[in-house]
Amino acid sequence: MRTIVIQDVSYLLTVDEHDTVLTDVTVVVQDGLITAVGDREVPRPAPRPTEASTPDEPVVIDGRGRLLLPGLVNLHTHLPMTLLRGLAEDVDLQGFLTRVWAAEGAVMDPDTVELGATLGALESLLGGCTTQLDMYFHHEAAHRGAVAAGSRHVIGPVFMDGPGPDGLAWDERLALLRAWRTALLEIGGPEVPLAAMPHATYTCSPDHLAEVVATLRETCAQPGPDAAPVRPLLTTHVSENAAENADVLARHGATPTAVLDGAGWLDGETPFVAGHGVHLTPDDLARLAASGSTVAHCAGSNQKLASGALPWEQVRDAGVRLGIGTDGCSSSNDLDMWQAMRQAALLARLTSGRPDVASAHEVLRAATIEGARALGLGHLIGSVEPGKRADLVLLDLEKPHLTPVHDVAALLVFAAGRADVTDVLVDGEVVVRGGASTRLDTTDLLARARDRGATAARAAATAAAATAAADAS
Repeated sequence: MRTIVIQDVSYLLTVDEHDTVLTDVTVVVQDGLITAVGDREVPRPAPRPTEASTPDEPVVIDGRGRLLLPGLVNLHTHLPMTLLRGLAEDVDLQGFLTRVWAAEGAVMDPDTVELGATLGALESLLGGCTTQLDMYFHHEAAHRGAVAAGSRHVIGPVFMDGPGPDGLAWDERLALLRAWRTALLEIGGPEVPLAAMPHATYTCSPDHLAEVVATLRETCAQPGPDAAPVRPLLTTHVSENAAENADVLARHGATPTAVLDGAGWLDGETPFVAGHGVHLTPDDLARLAASGSTVAHCAGSNQKLASGALPWEQVRDAGVRLGIGTDGCSSSNDLDMWQAMRQAALLARLTSGRPDVASAHEVLRAATIEGARALGLGHLIGSVEPGKRADLVLLDLEKPHLTPVHDVAALLVFAAGRADVTDVLVDGEVVVRGGASTRLDTTDLLARARDRGATAARAAATAAAATAAADAS
């Protein structure tokens, strides 16, 4: 039995139903499961011999001067786009897509996607984000890369009416979805739902959207190679900016949310995460609330692309669950969930005109337990409680900007950052120790990323020049 003891933790933010904060506690993890949370007297399990008769000593992590919390959940991102960071600056969503799609078509083959996802997962883990709801082409390659880094990585086939950067026909995409359950088992990694990811209602027709949800449900209902139940998940981009809403309304006579509802997405049977959701109408909010859906709020990306400001108070009061996302590195430029939380809180207060909207506890819950629940994983992760899987993060409090500690939640949302993260566990495995990956040769990874990034930069520059020439003519 693999045992990890996080001893004498100075502060523990449990994110349980009461947002309990504990001090001077010890957390015991056995075979990936949190088995005890208590005071200093929690017994350390006795060493036991392995089959090879060598000591199997518990791993002990010193928690003194540390703050422990659940791993952060990034509810909307595109990890492989770490390789495209900075290639589409000072443009809106539509201009961003023009440049990025050109770079993707030039360089993002499966090997490059795996490289980019590994890099993105590493960035996420070093910053305390243990779970990512990712969306990208060549999903199997992306999953291999993120799992290699140690992430709890949620992804699935991407759908578009046209060939897209991966050049696949519609039937080929459906075949990938039908095969995804088996592929997930072969790749391994922490438990995740079986996800399907149409890009958007402006790149997928209503009939195709209906076909995706039907295929997903059929795939989950069929007996698989394992006996475990399969949890489905749907996600797509929804009402990211006003131009998207106008485009979809012109095509289909309905908002993106109404199109999804008509395609059978919002019947409450399958968890649904709406990426962005900046420009949702009252009717949209009512539909999402009735179906138990979640909006992944990407405050940084939305501001950077001038897409608009999601009205947190309005969305929350409509009964819609809110999670936190970073979006991809080529639009937000980083995968920093601490910054994403802070931006979400501050923007909520600015748009509502109230300093008590989006409290630190509420934002932290959005980035942990509510994100986990949105993925159908709330019974496994999102809080620090006995019986849950150990997705955990330790921060170093011995810093000027984290001293003294008065309000733990406010300290995390408004002062802490990813540089404060020292140790990270995912599914009970220590994947970051002392601020470094325990799994990856980062020197080699960064060298390969620089090489592929240079090729992507040339493709993006060519696309930008072609666009400028077309505009000039």
